[in-house]
Amino acid sequence: MLYLYRKIGVYMKRKISVKKILLFLGFLIILAGIAFATFMLLKPEDNKKNSSKQNEPKPVKPEPPKEKVDIIDVESKTRPLVVSVNNTPVAVKVQTGLNKAYIVYEIPTEGSTSRLLALYKDVDNTKVGTIRSARHNMIDYTYDNDGILTAFGWSHYAQDQMQSGIVNYVQGIVGEGKMYRNNPAHLASEHTVYLETSKVREYATNTKKYKNESDNTILLNYNVKDTDLSTKEGVVDATEITIPYGNIVTKFKYDSENKMYKRIVNGVETTDYYTKEGFTTKNIIIEKISYSPCSDGYYWDLHTTGSGSGYYITNGKAVPIKWSKSSRKAKTKYTYNDGKEIEVSDGRTYIQVTVRNYTIK
Repeated sequence: MLYLYRKIGVYMKRKISVKKILLFLGFLIILAGIAFATFMLLKPEDNKKNSSKQNEPKPVKPEPPKEKVDIIDVESKTRPLVVSVNNTPVAVKVQTGLNKAYIVYEIPTEGSTSRLLALYKDVDNTKVGTIRSARHNMIDYTYDNDGILTAFGWSHYAQDQMQSGIVNYVQGIVGEGKMYRNNPAHLASEHTVYLETSKVREYATNTKKYKNESDNTILLNYNVKDTDLSTKEGVVDATEITIPYGNIVTKFKYDSENKMYKRIVNGVETTDYYTKEGFTTKNIIIEKISYSPCSDGYYWDLHTTGSGSGYYITNGKAVPIKWSKSSRKAKTKYTYNDGKEIEVSDGRTYIQVTVRNYTIK
């Protein structure tokens, strides 16, 4: 304002007309108005920007991925192939594909021998062998997993029941599943049959029209992490386990470094004939059962229903458990003695079904 007065004074001294003074003042007023209008226009926009920043949602920290079981996809509905695998002592050396199975049963059979049932689900194409004939009680364990029983040959009891339609099956002896013979170790012909899981599954789905999915395929309750048995009632050390099957003695020896059990048959560590990888397992379930001779006096009828005792073994420890199966088609349940279902460590499980009169160490 002082500047303005001085200017006015100068103009007055110079005898500038009142008209010019008024024009000058009007010019200043116009400039002030423009400046004020510009300020008012810009200020709301800035406020809007600030307001929008305040209203922006804060970034959400992503949750860590949920831990999942590795041995199988427990959400998968794929029905497993339940494959009868040769476990005759002379043929153990040519076994292959067992480390791709997520469950392997060993069940007693006639002649003081045993046979394996290997389960495959959601795995890449796997060569499995050698393949042997089915027994009728294999149907019971196939029911446990809602699987597709796969074999090369059958006892007459198994044939009658399988052909009656009570179970889905693929039977290589009648040309199903594109099974084939191979004899690198020069064994008798009954020890020479192999299969590829992808061809069997394709045959089951496309030719026999079996459903490929089910909501009832998961037998065991898996722990994402290792199960700790050290505080369980009745726990004992279990670094070597011996399970006799007459002419076959199966042992498991604990490898503390890898936290896995090596499988040994008749004193020899078992390995995959083709990959040379040792057969191992994370979990062992021992299920003690009784049996009676079938009506022909030769084959065995395993008493798979009812209840009994056994052991659950993992990470160098064993605890007593109970098993129960309310009917042939019902799932077998494995519980601690307090009735709570066992949690198996994430890994392959061998279920050793053995008759009660055999002594387990």
